[in-house]
Amino acid sequence: MANVVAPDPLDLTQRLIRCPSVTPAEGGALDLLQSELEALGFACTRLVFEEEGTAPVDNLYARLGTAQPNFCFAGHTDVVPPGDPADWSTDPFESQIVEGELIGRGASDMKGAIAAFVAAAGRFLAGRSGTPAGFGGSISLLITGDEEGPSINGTRKVLGWLAGQGETLDACLVGEPTNPDALGDMVKIGRRGSLTGTLTVFGKQGHTAYPHLADNAAHRLVRMLGALIAEPLDQGTEHFQPSTLQISTIDVGNPASNVVPGKATAAFNIRFNDSHSGASLERWLRTTLDGVAAESGGGRYELAVRVSGESFLTPPGPLSETLAGAIEAVTGRRPELSTTGGTSDARFIKDHCPVAEFGLVGKTMHQVDERAAVADLETLTRIYAKALEDYFG
Repeated sequence: MANVVAPDPLDLTQRLIRCPSVTPAEGGALDLLQSELEALGFACTRLVFEEEGTAPVDNLYARLGTAQPNFCFAGHTDVVPPGDPADWSTDPFESQIVEGELIGRGASDMKGAIAAFVAAAGRFLAGRSGTPAGFGGSISLLITGDEEGPSINGTRKVLGWLAGQGETLDACLVGEPTNPDALGDMVKIGRRGSLTGTLTVFGKQGHTAYPHLADNAAHRLVRMLGALIAEPLDQGTEHFQPSTLQISTIDVGNPASNVVPGKATAAFNIRFNDSHSGASLERWLRTTLDGVAAESGGGRYELAVRVSGESFLTPPGPLSETLAGAIEAVTGRRPELSTTGGTSDARFIKDHCPVAEFGLVGKTMHQVDERAAVADLETLTRIYAKALEDYFG
């Protein structure tokens, strides 16, 4: 397109950081992005979603072009709270540069990646003339303000709106900070699922000197937890690490050492690969716990299960190959295709199109003095621009 001026990725990142968009506050971040994207020729739609009992969330969908394929960049402008600003070396929302690194909440997760993609799209378009369809497709951005929160009124709702509008995504790049140590280390092509369980065991309170008159809920809870962690869940699969079950809390609410507790509770989390589903794990949990209860003479327990995301995989293919090729061309480093880490909004996008994740180095995300190397912002912009060239080439 003619007369396109691409924004500077560092300057745009700094301006985004200065928007205090702690979930679910928009903080001016989406207003800023909309202005930048409209200047590049994107048609922008703001989408506010709200459910009873939840805060309204502002989202942005921007698209340039009407033809397929539609290459989408997905990300989030919301950030986690900074904690005590006094713990930071600079104000978390001032976006200062110190010894070659940009410090601020959201620098790596993931305002830097959003700025890099907008800059990359601008550079991609600046080298072309004529209509947006001249590059043989469309570029879009799906930006939410709800990724760091409950993820109810964000990406999932926008995807539903897109389907209702007849909008189709053909490939999606999510700008999460995927690199452990250096830019180009890792592309995520899937994620493990996450199941959280809360186990409550009921017994009968009594005196520790007269245990025959009581029923120790803590003893049965320990046996149940022991059964859950006795054996590995699996040995891993081709693209996934072994699934893991981690006990996170145990509580009997009993400050007295001479009282047999009548109730005991534990919480645990399972990060699972593609050999399981949330439903299959829940069946295994209940079968295992029923067996322990039967062996210990009965006793009542309750199990509450919440699955925040199923495992998924976009097998290595055109999208990951295009992205890996762009990374290697710019950095000389061939990235690992991985499924490690926590959950992301890619878990919703995978139902609509192939999805891969690549962004900045994630060492400091959610930490005090979150930061991104200034040089990495330029390098990431070049990688994204190269990926667009190769995808539409």
